[in-house]
Amino acid sequence: MQISDPVNVLGEHLETCGTDPKTGFYRDGCCNTGPDDLGFHTVCTVVTDEFLEFSKSRGNDLSTPRPDFGFPGLKAGDSWCLCAARWQEALAAGSAPRVRLRATHQATLEMCDLNDLKRHSVDLS
Repeated sequence: MQISDPVNVLGEHLETCGTDPKTGFYRDGCCNTGPDDLGFHTVCTVVTDEFLEFSKSRGNDLSTPRPDFGFPGLKAGDSWCLCAARWQEALAAGSAPRVRLRATHQATLEMCDLNDLKRHSVDLS
């Protein structure tokens, strides 16, 4: 499977988002995307308890381990490639997690505004 060019929202090389737990649609540690990633799992986030509760309330429980899928469950502080639409939904609800821009794929900009992402950035000085 050929994935799209690994460029982040800043126009630089896409950095790794997280390996413990291993994240990304392709479980390669990066927020890469391709034609089979219909959810655009492109936003590298640092999840918070508030966001995990928000996501669970929307039917996507990311904190409960699912060993049958090799998913350990997330805890506050974990880095995770989040669907761009879910991040946008969390932003509107005031529960958006912080974003690692250097590990957030440029495809995110099709759904999210760069200024919003920058306001939630953990990796800009």
